[in-house]
Amino acid sequence: MVCSRGLGVALAIMCLMAAPACSRRNKPVATPQPAPTVTEPPVVQGPPPAPPRTQRVDDQQPAALSEDSVSDRSLDELNRNSPLRPAFFLLDSSDLDDAGRSVVTGNVDVLKKNPQWVVTIEGHCDERGTAEYNLALGERRASAVKTYMVSLGIAPDRLRTVSYGKEFPFDQAHNEDAWGKNRRAHFVITAK
Repeated sequence: MVCSRGLGVALAIMCLMAAPACSRRNKPVATPQPAPTVTEPPVVQGPPPAPPRTQRVDDQQPAALSEDSVSDRSLDELNRNSPLRPAFFLLDSSDLDDAGRSVVTGNVDVLKKNPQWVVTIEGHCDERGTAEYNLALGERRASAVKTYMVSLGIAPDRLRTVSYGKEFPFDQAHNEDAWGKNRRAHFVITAK
């Protein structure tokens, strides 16, 4: 009985040793996977920047929108591909020149075709000058555009104004070309 017991123990040990070897042959070889990269979130200092906006700086008139294409669009979609073009200003000026009046007149035509729209006119400046000066200048620019639009027949209660001064430049560069793009009245459709 001792002999058979020893033989049984020996057979059990051999089976246990053979089982892992057999199972290793049947397992597929795993290919090493690259370790996931962990990125730290950016450190944000100050107020978050405004979302980027698509703006037209060319001289083409905005495309006419059919009633169906306007009624189906959300405000975000309308502003992303806005039919309203920005009006640009000369350095330290809130006076609309001929080009600015032409742009605003085109925007008035679009607003007359869409009488349900309410628009916010944003006054912007280039980076030169103090924050206080540029906020005041941006407000004068937005107000000048609103006054001109009212004179062309747009109801004052459809127009809001706000000044951002130099806080949200269209072009981040530090040269005359960029500054010319940043001195503007920008139009945002806020209700329809």
